[in-house]
Amino acid sequence: MIERPPAPSTEPATLRRTPAAVFGGAREFHFEPQHFDLIAGLLYQLAGIALAPHKAEMVYARLARRLRELRLPDFDAYCALLQSDGAAEEIGFLVNALTTNLTSFYRESHHFDFLASNVLPEVRDLNAGRSKPRLRLWSAGCSSGPEPYSMAMVLVSAMGPELRRWDARILATDIDTHMVDTARRGIYPLPGATGIPAPIRQRFTTDTRLDGEPAVAMGEELKRLVTVKPLNLLEHWPMSGPFDAIFCRNVLIYFDRRGRMQVIENFARMLRHGGYLFLGHSESLYGVSNLFRQAGPTIYRRD
Repeated sequence: MIERPPAPSTEPATLRRTPAAVFGGAREFHFEPQHFDLIAGLLYQLAGIALAPHKAEMVYARLARRLRELRLPDFDAYCALLQSDGAAEEIGFLVNALTTNLTSFYRESHHFDFLASNVLPEVRDLNAGRSKPRLRLWSAGCSSGPEPYSMAMVLVSAMGPELRRWDARILATDIDTHMVDTARRGIYPLPGATGIPAPIRQRFTTDTRLDGEPAVAMGEELKRLVTVKPLNLLEHWPMSGPFDAIFCRNVLIYFDRRGRMQVIENFARMLRHGGYLFLGHSESLYGVSNLFRQAGPTIYRRD
């Protein structure tokens, strides 16, 4: 018999009561609501991500590949593996497999325009007269890295040679360790780089190959600015800040209300007063926090 791990009392009801109707149809592997509930409970505890019942098909599709790799007969065996001693490595794989990683260069371009036209001039003014000006940006939930490298391209383009005398850094973090490794390498299939304007791509990237296909590699000028680390936003944050701007786009939608409030409160603590928080196009701070005021479409300023 499968036993679900204990979950917080505020865990969404959708995780506790998964309708069996979601699990109809013939399958390669036997998959029942209790399998989904256990997996969803683990993901909620580990990453604060609440999986609704309609995600059951996605869970099955992504994990069925894993069952084949492990040569397991069914989800009973896989759930037993997740609850066994020494399951840490497999649980890490589970989090990686079920974390959505959609991203692209210059995605939601108005955010990067605002970074260049508003945030950077303001930071310049704040640092006027300092022998070593300081700038800190954070891409929280960076996926495979296009977001922090886009930030770096904006930074170098907007500040030019002046940037050399700055203590400027971009932190990029993600819970998915596979994505962290990809971001550190900074090599992307050519079709995925189409969002980079041609002059910018020509200046900051070099042509290469990835798995035998055309690709682009981020230049050393960008990689020197970007530090990529694994981080669970619901666990301890080792950095101290303060940050001038934080990009956390299309991440909060995967948390329940308690998780969103916790993360936003921590972002507010990490931002300097007057610093900026950039959210995804379907996200809002309405009813979540009163520590920010809106500065633009899905752009918030720390009061």
